[in-house]
Amino acid sequence: MKITSDILSVRQNMPLQAKIVLSQQRIRSWYDHYHGEVYIAFSGGKDSTVLLDLVREYYPQVPAVFVDTGLEYPEIRDFVKSIDNVIWLKPKMSFKKVIENYGYPVISKAQAGYIYEYRHAKSKKTKDKRWNGAYEKKKYKISEKWKYLVNAPFEISDKCCYYLKKKPSRDYEKESGRKVFLGNMFSDSNNRAVEYQKYGCNMFDKSVPQSWPIAFWKESDIWEYIKTKKIKYSKIYDIGYHRTGCMFCMFGAHRNHPNRFQLMKKSHPKLYNYCMENLNLKSVLDYIGIDS
Repeated sequence: MKITSDILSVRQNMPLQAKIVLSQQRIRSWYDHYHGEVYIAFSGGKDSTVLLDLVREYYPQVPAVFVDTGLEYPEIRDFVKSIDNVIWLKPKMSFKKVIENYGYPVISKAQAGYIYEYRHAKSKKTKDKRWNGAYEKKKYKISEKWKYLVNAPFEISDKCCYYLKKKPSRDYEKESGRKVFLGNMFSDSNNRAVEYQKYGCNMFDKSVPQSWPIAFWKESDIWEYIKTKKIKYSKIYDIGYHRTGCMFCMFGAHRNHPNRFQLMKKSHPKLYNYCMENLNLKSVLDYIGIDS
């Protein structure tokens, strides 16, 4: 069923208790459809922490899966270690190797991907699509603001998420046969909103099936749930971080002030110095004009 903008608005503005009931319905439907052969993608962040609690309230035996990319804050790792029944996965490629082989994750996943494809395209048609856009609305192109990055003295790509997160998870799914619960919310990005409107919470028809039981929640709902139910969460949020994710990822750093690197400089100075100097992130951020 396609989720219209009106349905989207109604769901997002429901009271928390109504959202919990709807999320639980989606969880039970997913669990039953796959006869319990499911798992929870657990990052240690607040959203997946709430998802974990929602799922395990009914199905305490469902495993959580944490992808140990090497880019998690120490507070996230410590929190994940405190949770029972968590499977730790390790990617085959390190962040350092990904940026050496493919390039740095900057601006956004879409823009980094377009820049990489433009630079490495063998056909004029592909280059033209990424430079001028596709179809009537000129979508899927490098933004005018970021076109100068095609001449950057460093490689740029969107490959990091695939090699460090998606591939280990997909490999686990193939080996185990389990289907995933994800703590994605459609308010996180336009792409997620489009996917949610197309498939709804339980994406049975997607090429890689996924369930997003809390897709229609707001960040305020997440914190209300945590405080109301008094569930544990990572201490990273108590030292000034609103979002976690990968420590050295530069996606979205141009939008936030202070950005993750400015926060890291104060909270984790050794990690800050490592990524700025050893991984050369300072040169990249300086080139783009992002304060670090």
